[in-house]
Amino acid sequence: MDSVPALDEPLKKVLGGNTAKVMADHLDLHTVGDLLHHYPRRYAERGELTRLSDLPLDEHVTVVAQVADARVHKFDRGTKQRLEVTLTDGSGRLQLVFFGRGVYTAQKELLPGRRGMFAGKVGVFRNVRQLAHPAYEMLGKDDGAAAVEAWANQLRPLYPACAQLESWKIEKAVGTLLDSLEATSWDGLVDALPESLRLGRGLAELPEALLKIHRPRAKTDIAVARDRLKWDEAFVLQVALARRRHADAQLPAVPRAPAEGGLLDAFDARLPFTLTEGQQSVSREIFADLATDHPMHRLLQGEVGSGKTMVALRAMLGVVDSGGQAAMLAPTEVLAQQHHRSITEMMGDLAEGGMLGGSEQGTKVVLLTGSMGAAARRQALLDLVTGEAGIVVGTHALIEDKVQFHDLGLVVVDEQHRFGVEQRDALRSKGKQPPHLLVMTATPIPRTVAMTVFGDLETSVLDQLPAGRSPIASHVVPAKDKPHFLARAWERVREEVAAGHQAYVVCPRIGDDEEDEPKGAARKSAKPPVKSPEDEAEKRPPLAVLDVAEQLAKGPLRELRVEVLYGRMQPEAKDEVMRRFAAGEVDVLVATTVIEVGVNVPNATAMVIMDADRFGVSQLHQLRGRVGRGSAAGLCLLVSEMPEGSPARARLGAVAATLDGFELSRIDLEQRREGDVLGQAQSGARSSLRVLAVIDDEEVIAAAREEAAAIVAADPELAGYPELRTALDAFLDEEREEYLDKG
Repeated sequence: MDSVPALDEPLKKVLGGNTAKVMADHLDLHTVGDLLHHYPRRYAERGELTRLSDLPLDEHVTVVAQVADARVHKFDRGTKQRLEVTLTDGSGRLQLVFFGRGVYTAQKELLPGRRGMFAGKVGVFRNVRQLAHPAYEMLGKDDGAAAVEAWANQLRPLYPACAQLESWKIEKAVGTLLDSLEATSWDGLVDALPESLRLGRGLAELPEALLKIHRPRAKTDIAVARDRLKWDEAFVLQVALARRRHADAQLPAVPRAPAEGGLLDAFDARLPFTLTEGQQSVSREIFADLATDHPMHRLLQGEVGSGKTMVALRAMLGVVDSGGQAAMLAPTEVLAQQHHRSITEMMGDLAEGGMLGGSEQGTKVVLLTGSMGAAARRQALLDLVTGEAGIVVGTHALIEDKVQFHDLGLVVVDEQHRFGVEQRDALRSKGKQPPHLLVMTATPIPRTVAMTVFGDLETSVLDQLPAGRSPIASHVVPAKDKPHFLARAWERVREEVAAGHQAYVVCPRIGDDEEDEPKGAARKSAKPPVKSPEDEAEKRPPLAVLDVAEQLAKGPLRELRVEVLYGRMQPEAKDEVMRRFAAGEVDVLVATTVIEVGVNVPNATAMVIMDADRFGVSQLHQLRGRVGRGSAAGLCLLVSEMPEGSPARARLGAVAATLDGFELSRIDLEQRREGDVLGQAQSGARSSLRVLAVIDDEEVIAAAREEAAAIVAADPELAGYPELRTALDAFLDEEREEYLDKG
């Protein structure tokens, strides 16, 4: 290589077009900097071998193991042959299989007693885990003691790889970069950490950390490198968040203080119960924010049923008192209608301002959804633009260009993870000045937890249930292992109805047409058959609302009034079913997750979730929160065909074991990681965090937040920190910067 590559140099200039294309297409690595920060997943050393018995099916793995034996088998009447090689590591065995021309080469190299690295996708044949035609590299050119000893003291990095590019090829590419950078004394490498911070925290210099993470000589090297690189990730991100908080604080907003003896006081005077200490405390935090002249940006986390809607309504009434308007954005029409109904019921004649019989202190509360009739929609839009309506509850329809407000002062977003940032931003832009923002969630999904731990939002927590709420008993029902447990589940539903209560049955899909088939469910037949019982259970199409409702109505629940509810029903039909269920005219509601949030029927005490393993931890907790909302105890039965000991069953066991939504969100985060903390994807995206783990490194994150806040407070433009500014620009590409700005 003639010259040192800059960190933003495309990899194709450094490594050649073919390798660079594979890295870009399959590993999302495009520049020298990307590859330099593609850290090893783990390290192999002599005596420390992968547990072959624990290899995950259908995943591309790299293992370090020893050849136990190798045998050639002839088939097709002796015209063809295959080589079967058995690897061992002391914990288990793994079979390699080679066909055709690969047999001859592999037979010469894969000799019993030799150790090597093997990469491939784990499959199963005749209940034996195997790699078919794996890529491999033998360790040591011969079996002599000197070669083994030379390798013995070396930690070998194993990188996140893909079928097209094995770990050791990535290792060689990284080595090429490191050699080049070392030759020029790391010229051009930008170190984002201020020197005073690095020395004060006792952290390694950046070149040292990068060398030690990729070429460790001892395990202590890895620890030193990770400590430094965690700080890089936490600090740069915290500076980005601190700058955004600082910019938010500079924005003008209209202070919204409730009027003495106004709408809020009238509402509070009519409340038939006392607010919990938690509700009062959180309300004080929110009203303090609303009284300032810069926009509130607060996350309200509350257990299912902790009374978040009451806190949000009081904030909205306070804003109306001050002459402004408040908008509540809900993710579904069912939830928007439910919120509108419960708000107008709680307010009584205070929700009929300007109407015959309405209170003089009242205001209008309007609903705006996409399926409303033209006349009702026109009236709602008119009420908003004139200021006649102080409160509007709606779906995405609120975001449309036609919707104009007289003076939007507060935006409340319910179940914030259901909305894209652009949607929230579009609603906020409808204020003459930036309105205050309150986002609510019952169980934070992983990305939300990550953002919260990073301190992006001011956070209020409601962890106290209102008086009169009952505990919910949760149990896993192993339908396949113990069919009589499922029969008992339907018996419990009948008992609840006989006692004057109602029940939900939740299914993963509707079942009214072919499109409703889950993606990939019927198309997996092209893959080789896998004998795992968990895989067999996953192949079965998910249970459907229409099918289950019919079976229950004809079978175990035939004496009961069974109805269905799902998203594709006409809005009027959905509303009618919910109204009848709330009125007690339906015993059992068989539904999709359309009832997941906001639906409030205190008389519903039992819930049976079919195929519960197909739902996420947070979703199960949300669904369960629909029962136990009255004085009678709640019951939630999680039905699954997954085998005992499978990860899916373990997940259900965790949900059944605790009602603590915050604990469950941590379990969810540990299982799914945090997605890309700065990306728009909720899950499945490659994380922008390489060594920092939100769940394990809260102390580093908290310390980095303090350091970042101090630097930004003293120097918001980072004029005195040019290298930090450069690193920030590189870390926050335009899309991520925009994402943070909108937040």
